[in-house]
Amino acid sequence: MNKTTILIVDDHRLLRQTWSLILNNDPCYHVVGECSNAIEAIDKVACLRPCIIILDINLPGMSGTEAVPLLLKASPSSKIVAVSMHDHPAFARRIIKDGAMGYVCKSSSSKELFHALSEIREGRKYICKSIKEALAEQVFTSQEADKPAELSARELEVIRFLKNGFSSKEIAQKLFIAVKTVEVHRYNILRKLKLKNTAALVHFIHANYGYQIE
Repeated sequence: MNKTTILIVDDHRLLRQTWSLILNNDPCYHVVGECSNAIEAIDKVACLRPCIIILDINLPGMSGTEAVPLLLKASPSSKIVAVSMHDHPAFARRIIKDGAMGYVCKSSSSKELFHALSEIREGRKYICKSIKEALAEQVFTSQEADKPAELSARELEVIRFLKNGFSSKEIAQKLFIAVKTVEVHRYNILRKLKLKNTAALVHFIHANYGYQIE
């Protein structure tokens, strides 16, 4: 039986090595390469032509989300399964739309990763259990926290400054408001979008809505 070749793209060396060890111990898979960033992956994928690319979406420099169409252009036959620390459906929705075949959270079990790889190898798309549960919760509670309409104009202004690396104090000076007010806005933004920190917030805005918040 021909083994399914895999390229692993993640900026954490230990995680790459762990996945390689696990996958290479399975008779169905063979890891043909590892990359720590998207640029390196785009260079390698054209010659390696792996069956599946395991792609972290939170890469330094060019994000995994941005890299998906470039990877598929370099190796059209490759299938991409995105992996991420984020379990918000918006991330999965965006990267599947861009061409990935699957989405697995880093909190998922190795059993689920293997199941995802098996499904994708057979040409079927796969969304991990935690994303499905989050989607179900949104449906049953009628919560639509991932809609930009819930963010006020002031909140979007705060996001713009956060995206560009401004501190709460600097934002307060720019907007002529109190630092405490900025902190309240930050808290409300994260609460509305159900995100844990500013990094997740910035990634969410770009991934889901493509806001131009320069």
